[in-house]
Amino acid sequence: MSSEKEPLFSAKNLKLITTPLGAQNPITNQVLGICSALAVTAKLEPAIVMSISVMFVLVFSNLIISLIRNTIPSRIRIIVQLVIVAALVILVDQILKAFAYEVSKQLSVFVGLIITNCIIMGRLEAFALGNKPWASVLDGIGNAAGYGMILVIVAFFRELLGAGTLTLPGLGTLQIVPDFLYDLGYVNNGLMILPPMALVTVGIIIWVQRSRNKDLIES
Repeated sequence: MSSEKEPLFSAKNLKLITTPLGAQNPITNQVLGICSALAVTAKLEPAIVMSISVMFVLVFSNLIISLIRNTIPSRIRIIVQLVIVAALVILVDQILKAFAYEVSKQLSVFVGLIITNCIIMGRLEAFALGNKPWASVLDGIGNAAGYGMILVIVAFFRELLGAGTLTLPGLGTLQIVPDFLYDLGYVNNGLMILPPMALVTVGIIIWVQRSRNKDLIES
């Protein structure tokens, strides 16, 4: 019997990261985590910070659950998962308040709502409870990256078209649309910064993805 171990970044493991970035994206394919995708994408900076926060919580909750999966009684597994996720969310919330207070205020209650994010609870149930720690970490990175990618895309277009700016962590607000365009009569689309346009933007992304992947329509 061979004693060779599977490489850390084997093709199988890499799929755990790449698949959620494409056809199996948790937002566009499974329509999970849609509330924060609509609520925190009026500007790019809070969308980026939320994406990083969700990645931290998902990766470490996946890792912890995977490490203790064989010791968790089935009857209380949801409670255990919620306790772990809640502890990580509290940690993230305190870090944001300490080092990025203004962004923390913009994110408001949506940091706390990471606890009930369907993506996180779904990956704990569907993957971390049945797989080894390294695979669970990669699964967390992949799904959080897929989630964050959609948030960043939506926020990019909403802020750019709605305000003519892009707000980046550490750089502040950068004016992207030059003044001469405003002098020529260009006007920002104020509708883009309203919540309904976040839903429209996500809908467009879903339409583009499904038009390129016909099998998703049938599934």
